[in-house]
Amino acid sequence: MAKSTLDKDLKKVVRLEEATYALSRSIAAPGLAVIFLLAIFLFMAGLAPVGPLSIFVIAGGVIAGYMALNIGANDVANNMGPAVGSRALPLGAALIIAAICEAAGAILAGGDVVNTISRNIVQPSESLAVLDFVLLMMASFLAAALWIHLATFLNAPVSTTHSIVGGVLGAGVAAAGMAAINWSMMSAIAASWVISPLMGGIIAAGLLGFVKWTVLFREDRITAAKRWVPVMIGLMAGTFAMYLSLKGFSRIWRPAPETVWALGAAGFAAGWWLSRPWIARRATTIENRRKHVARLFTLPLIFAAALLSFAHGANDVANAVGPLAAIVAAAESGQAAPDKVALPLWVLLIGAMGIALGLALFGPRLIRTVGEKITKMDAVRAFCVALAAAITVLIASAMGLPVSTTHVAIGGVFGVGFLREFLANIGLNADGVKPRKVRAGDPDTLNKTPEEAIRRQSKRETRKLVRRRHVLTIAAAWVITVPAAGALAAGIYVALKFFVA
Repeated sequence: MAKSTLDKDLKKVVRLEEATYALSRSIAAPGLAVIFLLAIFLFMAGLAPVGPLSIFVIAGGVIAGYMALNIGANDVANNMGPAVGSRALPLGAALIIAAICEAAGAILAGGDVVNTISRNIVQPSESLAVLDFVLLMMASFLAAALWIHLATFLNAPVSTTHSIVGGVLGAGVAAAGMAAINWSMMSAIAASWVISPLMGGIIAAGLLGFVKWTVLFREDRITAAKRWVPVMIGLMAGTFAMYLSLKGFSRIWRPAPETVWALGAAGFAAGWWLSRPWIARRATTIENRRKHVARLFTLPLIFAAALLSFAHGANDVANAVGPLAAIVAAAESGQAAPDKVALPLWVLLIGAMGIALGLALFGPRLIRTVGEKITKMDAVRAFCVALAAAITVLIASAMGLPVSTTHVAIGGVFGVGFLREFLANIGLNADGVKPRKVRAGDPDTLNKTPEEAIRRQSKRETRKLVRRRHVLTIAAAWVITVPAAGALAAGIYVALKFFVA
C-alpha cells in the first residue's frame, strides 16, 4: 500500500515538472521577443533625429522589429519545412542554418524592393503632408505584422509580401484616396496569387516525375542515379547561380542578361562535374532500393534550402524594414514619399536579427506544418520543391511577374503531393509497377465474394495523399491576405490620425 501511494505521488511530481517546463517554454519565447523589441526602442531612442517626427521614427523601429519577428516565424518555414519534413535536417540544425543564411542575405544583399513598397504602390499627390505619409507607413506594416501574427497562430503560411502590399494599399486609400494607388502594379500582384502556386506546383511535379522515371522506376536504380543525379545537382547549381546573381545580390551587383546566363552555365557545369565522383563513391555504399537511392539527394537538399534562405533574406527583409526606411527618409528630408529611399546598415540589422529570432522562437510549429502535415516528404520530393521554387522565381523575374516565394514553395509541396496521389490512384507503386488486379479465385479472395474483394481493393487504391483540410485553410488565407491587411491598415491609419490630430 505504501509503495502504491509513493508511486502515485512520484507520478504527480513528474506531471507537475512537465507542466512547469511546458509553461516556462511558452512564456520564454514571448518574453525574449519583448526584450528584443525593448532593445530596439532604446536603440532607436538614441539614434532618432531630433525633430517633430522623432517619436514616429522610434515607433517605426519597434514595429519593424515586430514585423521581422513575424516574417521569421511564418515565411522562413517555406524554405526549411520540406527539408525538416523529409528528415534531411533535424529541426535544430535547420533553425541554425536558416537563421545564419537569412541574416547573411539580409545584411549583405537586402533591400532591393524598398522603393516598391514605399513609393511604387502608393503614389500620393504633392499635397499629402509628411506626417500623413509617416502615419500611412506605420499603419501599413503594423497591420501586416498583426495579420502575419494571426496567420502564424492559425498555422497558415501566408505571403509576407502580399501582407505588406495589402497594408500599404489600405492605408494609402485611407490617406490619399483611390486615385493614389498604382492599380496596374496591384493587378500584377493579384495575378501572381494564381500564377505563383500553379507554376511552382507544376514545375515541382515535373521535376519529381523526371526523377521517378529516370531513376526511381528503373530496375538498376544505382546506375541510373550515377547518370542522372549529377545532372539534377548541376541544374540546382546553375539555377541558384542565376537566382542569386539576379535576386540575391541585386542591391550590390546587377549583371547583364548574358552574364546571368553565363553564370548559370558555369554553375551547371561545376555542379555536374564536382558531384559525379561524389555520387559514384556514395553509390558503392548503398543498396539498389528506392529508400537508399533517395539518400543521394540529402546533401544537395541541404544546400538548396540554405541558398533559398539566403535569397529570401536578401529579398524579404524589405518587407520588414522598407516602411521604416521610408519613415526615416521622410523625417530627414521633410518630404512625403521621398524620391530615393536609402537603406542604412542599422535598418538592415533590425530586420536580419528580427527574422532570425522570430524563426528560432516561433518558427518550429509552422515548419512542421509545411514539412509534415500537407503531404509526406522525403529527400527527393523536398529537393524538387526547393529547386522548383528557384526556377519559378527565375522564370517569373524574366517575365516581369511579381511572385511570392511563399506561394511558390507551398505550391511546390502541393504539386509533389498531388503527383504522388495521382500515381498511387492509377495503380503505380513505389517501383513504378502496376500490381496485379484482384480476380475471382485468387488466394487473397478467400472468404470474400469476388465483388467484395474487388470493391475493397478499389477502395484501397483511391488514396488521398494530400490533406485537403490544409489546402482549404492555406488557400483561404492567401485569398483574404491583401483585403484583410488592407482593411486593418485603413482602420489603424484612421485611429492614428485621430489620436495625433
